[in-house]
Amino acid sequence: MYNLESSNIEGMEQYTKTLLSKGLLQSEDLYRYILETSVYPREPEPLKELRHVTAGHPRAKLATSPDSGQLMAMLLKLVNAKKTIEVGVYTGYSLLLTALTIPEDGKIIAIDVNRETFEIGLPIIKKAGVADKIDFIESEALPALDQLLQNTENEGSFDFAFVDADKGNYWNYHERMMKLLKVGGVVVYDNTLWSGTVILSDELVPENLKQWKEPTIEFNKLVAADPRVQLSHASVGDGMAICTRLY
Repeated sequence: MYNLESSNIEGMEQYTKTLLSKGLLQSEDLYRYILETSVYPREPEPLKELRHVTAGHPRAKLATSPDSGQLMAMLLKLVNAKKTIEVGVYTGYSLLLTALTIPEDGKIIAIDVNRETFEIGLPIIKKAGVADKIDFIESEALPALDQLLQNTENEGSFDFAFVDADKGNYWNYHERMMKLLKVGGVVVYDNTLWSGTVILSDELVPENLKQWKEPTIEFNKLVAADPRVQLSHASVGDGMAICTRLY
């Protein structure tokens, strides 16, 4: 398990810089204003603690941004979500947020290939008293989703889904979500503007972002043309495609 003591001041400062650069607003100061004025003051203590712990991890930039999380919490409340699914967990910021938001008898199926990073946040999830809401599946996502679909009772039974995983499979995940979500259910796809690279020519895209630029563009085109969903492409965090299943 990752050493929780590595969450130090330097790590938090680096995480803050990464978070600010990840935001899509042209002004980092404006993004900081949003976080410090509207997001951080309302962030529950368990989420704040997990954010600080995650800041010390070498891949802290993979975490869900707090402003995206705030929007997710509102969406969960708006649809009265009780049964949810999450593809891509990392240290569990969005997972903990969901567990804190849904009712006491709510359930989350959480899928990730890496249990080690999930266990970074697990002590905080347990301390928050919501671990019993979570069914963690250590697996590649597509086989796990297909396994869920083998049980017909799962079809059309989920209220909400959050996807923050390999961008090359987003459309494959979407096809399965259209079967797992109930009509009126919401699925949110994270990082759909991919640090703004979706509008950049290839020579301007940083090397570490090139792999998923084109798959992200292709997914955005496909989901925008999908008549099964109502779509809002929000420029919060690193971009979120919010889809409501219509039929």
